[in-house]
Amino acid sequence: MTSNQHDPESQHASLSLWDAVSIIVGIVVGVSIFKAPSIVFANVSTPLHGLAAWTFGAIIALCGAMTYAELATMHRAAGGEYVYLTRAYGRWLGFLFGWAQLTGVFSGSIAQMAYVFADYARHWQNESASASAQTHESGAWIAALVIVVMTVIHICGVRTGKAVQNLLTVVKVVGLAGLLIVGFCSTAPAAVSELPAEVHGPGFSLAMILVLYAFGGWNDSVFVAAEVREQERNVPRALVLGLAIVTTLYLLVNLALLKGLGFDAARASDAPAWDLIENASVLSPAAQKTGARAIGLLVMISAVGAVHGLIFTGSRLYAALGRDHSVFKLLGHWHPVTGSPVWSLSAQGLLAVLLTLAVGTDTGRRIVDSAATGLGGSPIPWSDYGGGFETLVAGTAPVFWSFFCLSGLSLFVFRLREPATERPFRVPLFPVVPLVFCLASAWMVWSSVTYAGWLTLIAVVPLVCGLPLFLVSRTSVEPIASESRYR
Repeated sequence: MTSNQHDPESQHASLSLWDAVSIIVGIVVGVSIFKAPSIVFANVSTPLHGLAAWTFGAIIALCGAMTYAELATMHRAAGGEYVYLTRAYGRWLGFLFGWAQLTGVFSGSIAQMAYVFADYARHWQNESASASAQTHESGAWIAALVIVVMTVIHICGVRTGKAVQNLLTVVKVVGLAGLLIVGFCSTAPAAVSELPAEVHGPGFSLAMILVLYAFGGWNDSVFVAAEVREQERNVPRALVLGLAIVTTLYLLVNLALLKGLGFDAARASDAPAWDLIENASVLSPAAQKTGARAIGLLVMISAVGAVHGLIFTGSRLYAALGRDHSVFKLLGHWHPVTGSPVWSLSAQGLLAVLLTLAVGTDTGRRIVDSAATGLGGSPIPWSDYGGGFETLVAGTAPVFWSFFCLSGLSLFVFRLREPATERPFRVPLFPVVPLVFCLASAWMVWSSVTYAGWLTLIAVVPLVCGLPLFLVSRTSVEPIASESRYR
């Protein structure tokens, strides 16, 4: 969620079309593209089906971005979904949204990025990529350590400078370019089979969950819409061009993996970018080893950068939650010396670590299994969910997409309730575009619940616990739904 400390009245439309496109591409292209392709391929029967999943994901993301662009330019205050849900449905849903981010969705995203770091770190240490209990256990502790270290850094008030962040972006682009060159210049050990392959996982539902996770960030990127010049013309252009560039890049990465590894090897890899370089026929053995370690280091640095950014933005959301709801007043406390929301950072870090250990250690899994059986369910089939990254994505997806769906539907609420409100940007082809997004979101809720089953407890149980917390919450000092704050 994007945070902006300026008042809406002080914001000026200063971004050009290409400024906006650059921001969108920079936000959306993250670490997932180094991890998700192999999981997507493992859950489809042919390479074409995998590429179709990425294309379909781009269409859904574009419809969602158009929908959010109208909401963002209509409600110029910072807060994103927190604002839309509160104004459309009431304080209770805004509260639950913020609570769900803290206890599952956002904290889960931090844990997911930490797991990407852990997977590549284990390759860096020359561990086997096999899914043994020992490697999963070590991966969980590595991921937890990353979260703790980055949280402590934020608590101390140390922030990564803009120059460092820009350097990371440049390094990532260079690394992706090198990956594409090596992949397209290499020959896979075996030709891609034209016959349907055995699906290793649950199928297309998980493939779409991972694809749309990789496209994640468009809901943050549309908040630049309020700062774009000539919004009616440039906002849709920026969204279309930005997501077209992202889609092209993602498809090229997938094609490079197919060309350099082959379908079977690509779908079996735990670290596809590493394996592509390590087995590239165009490189010498020495260059393969050096290049693989370099790409692994790139992914690890990018993952740490993602954890850093998520910890920063997430803690600011919870600080706002503490400001608006007295039951979380402590989360809104900022340290007078370090200038950081200490309790917000601490709570977020603790919950992210707990989620990491819950899905990645034997003790954590036994606790989750006990909760599932205690509620009349069955033990979680952990082997069906792969590593910690896939498990956390699957477990948090139902809550994540439920709020996406409700946010999309809020556009219809505002169109009916506030027809005269100024809208610098209006969704084209209304109501088709937002309806496509809402229907796709509803389908993602259903498919993710069907796939995850009792694993959804890791996000749903904390969400339900938020209801009594809201009931005991007293009136906020400054009403959250005030027109002055959210216009």
